Amino acid sequence: MAERASVSVATVSRILSGSYTAPPETHERVMQAVHDLDYVVNSSARSLSTPSGLVAMIVNDITSPFFMNIASGVEEQAVADGRVCLVSSTQGVPGRELSMINLMRQRGVDAVLLVGGMAEDQEHLAELAAAAQRMERAGSRLVLCGRPWNGPQAPLDVVECDMENGAFAATSHLLSAGHTRVAHLAGPHEFSIAGQRLAGYRRALDAYGITPDSALVAESDMTRESGYEAARHLLTDTDATAVFCANDLSAAGAIAAARDLGRSVPDDLSVVGFDDIPLAEDLYPTLTTVHVPQQELGRSATRLALHRRATDPPRRHVVLGSHIVVRDSVAPPAALNGTGKALKVKETAR
Repeated sequence: MAERASVSVATVSRILSGSYTAPPETHERVMQAVHDLDYVVNSSARSLSTPSGLVAMIVNDITSPFFMNIASGVEEQAVADGRVCLVSSTQGVPGRELSMINLMRQRGVDAVLLVGGMAEDQEHLAELAAAAQRMERAGSRLVLCGRPWNGPQAPLDVVECDMENGAFAATSHLLSAGHTRVAHLAGPHEFSIAGQRLAGYRRALDAYGITPDSALVAESDMTRESGYEAARHLLTDTDATAVFCANDLSAAGAIAAARDLGRSVPDDLSVVGFDDIPLAEDLYPTLTTVHVPQQELGRSATRLALHRRATDPPRRHVVLGSHIVVRDSVAPPAALNGTGKALKVKETAR
C-alpha cells in the first residue's frame, strides 16, 4: 500500500491510526490506495490467529419467528464455543446485506452468517462471492444459513434445509387427500428459497398428473398481511379447494382470509404451511405444516464457521431434512363425501 501511495510504511501507519496530520494530497493518495486495495483496518487490532470472540448473524427481518428460532441456535452454539453473537437486519435490502458484511469484517468478527432468503440476481451473487474472498483473506468466514448458493466459486459454507422435497411432501399431502385444485401462496420470485418451494409444488402436481394452472399461484412477501391479501384474491378469483403456503405466517393470513370470506378451514378449504414455527400450533385449526429444524440450522452453521480445518474444502455444504407435521387444517374436499362437509384426514406425522 505504501508503494501504491508513494509514501513510507510509517506514513501509512500514522495516517490510518489518526496520529498524523498529513498534507491533503498525501492523505488523499493513501486513502485512494486503501480503497483500491480494499484494505481493512482491523478495529480490534488482532492477528489472524487470535479469535475476536464475535459471530455476526445478518437476517432479513429481525421480527420474524423463523429467523429468531435460527438465532437461538446460533447463539447457543456461539456461547458453547466461547463467542458472543451479534444480530443485525437487512430489512430486505440486498445492498444493506453487502454493507453489513463489510462492516462486520472491519470489526474483525470470526464469522458472518447470512440467514434466510434474499433477492439474488447475478450481480448480487458476484458481489457476495467477492465479499467471501475478502473475508477469507482477513481470516474470517462467510456462511449461508437456510439458503442455497447459486453464485460463482467462492470460499463460503452453506447450511440449508431440503426445501424442495418439503414442498413436494406438503403438496402431495393435499393431493392425496383428494384435492385437484391446489393453489400455492408463493414467496417473492427473486428469493431462491421461494423458488425451491415453488419447484416442489410443481413437481408434486406433475407426479399426480395434474397440469399446473398459473392462476392458482399467487405471490406474497411471506408476511401474514401479504398472505391475507394474496389468499383473498386467490379464493375470490379461483376454485381452489386447498392452498400450500410458502411459510406459516402467510398460512395464518390465508386462514384469516378464508374466515372473512365465510369459508371454514378445513371444511371448505385445506391449508398447509411451511417452517413449523410455534404459531402453527396456536392457530385455529392447528396448522399442518412442513417442519424445518430451525435451531439446528443455526447450530450447524455456527459449527461450520468456527470449526474449520486446513484440510477442509473451500466450500462445505450441509443439507438438513424436513418432514410433514399433520394437524387439523387438512381434510378431503367436501364434494368427495357428499355431505357438504369434509371428513378430517387422519395421518401420523412422519
